[in-house]
Amino acid sequence: MLINCGDVWKVPEINQRIMMFRIIYSLPFALAVFLSVAIAQAQSKVNHAMHSDLVQGKGLAAEFHSDLGIEKHVKVVFSEDFEKPGFEKRWRDVRNKGKAVLKIVSSNEVQAPMGQHSLQVTSDLKRNTGGGLTTWFDSADRVFIRFYVKFHKEGDYIHHFCTLRANKALHGSDAWSGFGGAGLKPEGDERFSTALEPWGDWGRNTPPGKWNFYSYWHEMKPSRDGKYWGNAFRSDDQALIEKNQWICAEFMLKHNTPGQPDGEQAWWIDGKLIGHWKGINWRKSADLMANAFTLETYITDRWTKQPFNRVWFDNVVIAHEYIGPSGK
Repeated sequence: MLINCGDVWKVPEINQRIMMFRIIYSLPFALAVFLSVAIAQAQSKVNHAMHSDLVQGKGLAAEFHSDLGIEKHVKVVFSEDFEKPGFEKRWRDVRNKGKAVLKIVSSNEVQAPMGQHSLQVTSDLKRNTGGGLTTWFDSADRVFIRFYVKFHKEGDYIHHFCTLRANKALHGSDAWSGFGGAGLKPEGDERFSTALEPWGDWGRNTPPGKWNFYSYWHEMKPSRDGKYWGNAFRSDDQALIEKNQWICAEFMLKHNTPGQPDGEQAWWIDGKLIGHWKGINWRKSADLMANAFTLETYITDRWTKQPFNRVWFDNVVIAHEYIGPSGK
């Protein structure tokens, strides 16, 4: 019902005024949204490691000599030192073609960083693409993954390495929603992933290369071929990966508020923070959590030319708090 206060109000005029009101007063909001998205996108490309407030050096592992008993820490959700027999039963998925890829070796063979045994992964270009292990775990706002790794002195380039994946569930078919999808952009409610990998820079870095993140999420950028291959997060301030020595590698993912660009990721080498990125909108749904970790070496003949490639892993820990190098 319209009230006449001396003049006759016409419905079209009222609608026009309402429309103008909405446009004028929505402009600041729209501008704020645009600026927040632009700032977040710019942040996601900037390495904040130099001025980061993330902890470095000692972490929760410093309390445990050679990681002994670390699984009892309240923030630890998974640990594996490859000392006890039957390691395959402690990982839910095992990729070990012909039982010729994964092998437990003694410290006499590889000089384990601690303990008496390590996991050896041998890739054979003629017979396989390598192999690895995957575990699912209870997630949290922040997930930290630490492992020790050693590259053979004659090792070549590696196509894919150690990957953290977000799945819709821990069990059933939804536990695999974060797997696959190479070349495709995620929708935002079914998967995202990030992998800490050696990067060869198209043959310019001496193998295995330099560390970088290889990430898939629903706001990733397309490649030149129009497909969505993993986007890279790289640190210019780092040396080549050393071969034939044990390295303590750790990376962290912070979940974003669903739909908001407040997620993060970072990595440390031997307790030193090398890369830290902010402003990442990993997901649209709160049900999607980073809850599966794959420890692997995956090679292809595109860049790898050595027929045999060997990598050793040890002392894997997944926690909801910074882990750091093992206590000595």
